[in-house]
Amino acid sequence: MMIKQLLKLHPSCNFPSHGFCVYSKHFSSLPSITSTSDIETQLRFLCDKSDPQVSEAVSGFLRAVDTNRLPSGAACNLLVHTLTKSKNYELAFSVYSKMTNVGLRPSFISLSCLVACFVNSHHPEFAPGVLGLLLRRGFQLNAFVLNLTLKGLCANDEVDKAIELFRVTGRNYVTPDIVSYNILINGLCRVKKLKEATELLVDMELFGSEPNVTTYSTLINGFCKDGRVDEAMGLLEELRQKGLEADVVVYSTIISAFCDKGRFDRAKEIFDEMLKKGIPPNVVTYSCFINNLSKIGKWKEATAMLNDMIECGVLPDVITYTGLLDGLFKSGRATKAMELFSLILSRGEEPNTVTYNVMIDGLCKQGLVDEAFKIFEMMKGKGKQPDVITYNVLLMGLSCRGKVDEAMELFSMISKDENFLEPDVITYNMLIIGLCKEGNLDKAMDIYNTMVERGIAGNLVTYNALIGACLEEGFVGEAIKFWRRALDLRLVPNEITYGVLISGFCKTHMLRFAKGLFSQMRASGVSPTLIDYNILMLSLCKESSVEQARMLFDEMRRTNCVPNLVSFNTIIDGTLKAGDVESAKGLLQDMCKMDLTPDAFTFSIVVSRFSKLGLLDEAKMVLKKMIDCGVEPDAFVFDSLLKGYCLKGETEEIVNLLHQMADKGVVLDSEITSTILECLCEISDDVDVMKILPTFSQETSKGASITCNELLVKLSNSHPELKLSHERPPVPG
Repeated sequence: MMIKQLLKLHPSCNFPSHGFCVYSKHFSSLPSITSTSDIETQLRFLCDKSDPQVSEAVSGFLRAVDTNRLPSGAACNLLVHTLTKSKNYELAFSVYSKMTNVGLRPSFISLSCLVACFVNSHHPEFAPGVLGLLLRRGFQLNAFVLNLTLKGLCANDEVDKAIELFRVTGRNYVTPDIVSYNILINGLCRVKKLKEATELLVDMELFGSEPNVTTYSTLINGFCKDGRVDEAMGLLEELRQKGLEADVVVYSTIISAFCDKGRFDRAKEIFDEMLKKGIPPNVVTYSCFINNLSKIGKWKEATAMLNDMIECGVLPDVITYTGLLDGLFKSGRATKAMELFSLILSRGEEPNTVTYNVMIDGLCKQGLVDEAFKIFEMMKGKGKQPDVITYNVLLMGLSCRGKVDEAMELFSMISKDENFLEPDVITYNMLIIGLCKEGNLDKAMDIYNTMVERGIAGNLVTYNALIGACLEEGFVGEAIKFWRRALDLRLVPNEITYGVLISGFCKTHMLRFAKGLFSQMRASGVSPTLIDYNILMLSLCKESSVEQARMLFDEMRRTNCVPNLVSFNTIIDGTLKAGDVESAKGLLQDMCKMDLTPDAFTFSIVVSRFSKLGLLDEAKMVLKKMIDCGVEPDAFVFDSLLKGYCLKGETEEIVNLLHQMADKGVVLDSEITSTILECLCEISDDVDVMKILPTFSQETSKGASITCNELLVKLSNSHPELKLSHERPPVPG
């Protein structure tokens, strides 16, 4: 198939050729052309100069063609060659097209230049057609033209086409050289086809081409980038066995790979080996160590390596410093990072866009948004053009700090940028997330619609944010629309997507949908999180589906999702609510076995449920244990017990509990005040309420507390038959 394609004439194509119209303006400035020889002389003069006058040459060619005084093929071929050398690829292609249209025969050089035009203009797909034209014209292909085409195809990620062309031409027209193989190996490594790249080593030897250091360096780099550093070491050994010497590039690549995997000892061994062989490390070698050490917080080692680097006469560059800054920020050392940045500037080192982005990102993540904007202004002041990453980082910083209005202003600035940076999906996501957090769903929807209108469909982050915000506002229908839109885009839901949906459906009392999604989540291979289990169990318990909640709880314990205190509190409360006291006691024991200490909520729910079930002795024991554990009971706990004792008419327990409350300074809210009044009304007429009633806390709690005297007034007003005095007897002593 490829042979047939090569032998076909080069097909017509839509390669841009509007450049000629520009040069018609130059006609008036050219001397009058009276003969073909004048044209020849003029074209050669304009092209042969060390600084060729391309505009005049093209204009002269056009005028000659229009006046039917055709120059020779040699002069035209020279023009095509000159235009290609000066990187005027569009014009070179146009001159070639004019030549062939008027019957001038292109030379081998012209056709070779045409290949270069296609490759360098990012249209390598047309280059094989030109090779076919070369063959059809009777020219012999050479390795240079073949390699040019192979390089263009590989650079355009069309490695399969490059391999096919390589096989066809190698068998029939030209013998590939070492450069051909290295181009293909590099192309295969770029697309991570490492097996096929390695197989070309065997192919090389079969056809008499010995791999060189570049071959192995390319393969080693490919394996290292894929994280397969041990296999890269095998290639290094093979390189040595062939009598080749690894250079600093090979060693630096392997050192970097070991550092990335955290295997610093092994990286240091390779580094020492390189030094023994007399290969001086370069800035890349040192930067690998310094940047990776700083990322994991090993500042002592990173500083030592930096000092060694300087002592060896290798000066740190902007990449070295950028890595150090990144490591400092990731370790939470923003102040040190700022000091280093000032040092970089004082030494005359000019930060690049990546350096500025690292600074802005680090400061924003530390909450220092104002400082980040100062760096942003400095960046622009020094003539460095912010890119979309710069703006996205600033938008993230503003959104996370709740400064959504400022984020919107920044978004407007992007559109007004002189170089107009087209916002990407991350830009829109930062705005949508910030607006959703602020509860401004309408504006978030506007931003989403703007994004879609500009041809950006959004990603999973987009839809997770919008689905969650819609469900939070109770707009279930809109949430489902976004869910379906995400599925239509073939976005694969993750644990966040399912978590947002399950939580939202539980909050909107759509438990059936929540359970369905939970099952779908597991079926799709996404593991539910602890929060997912807890939310669904809580909803099931609220709807008295305790058995289903227990099944979920047991499932958690069988998987890697270990129940936490919230899980136990939820299931214990549901179990007691269902009246299953023994199971609840067993759960309490299990919780303790897992070293989970009951909190105030645990004790509260147990006391409350025991009291409601009439198990007052058990409730009293839980209260004692609660106090022994250093957990202070609140009004809710005492309220539950008081109600229980009141139902059974246990005056003594009520009185004791009231004194215990007073001793602990429990602040009375409206609910427990009402409970106390109810209890006092049930006390026997033989009991002197004045003597038994303690003095409660004088503190206020959101305007809901009450003093003892206030309580007596309220009680006297509602029950005058008690004949209570508002004045308390003096305290003895």
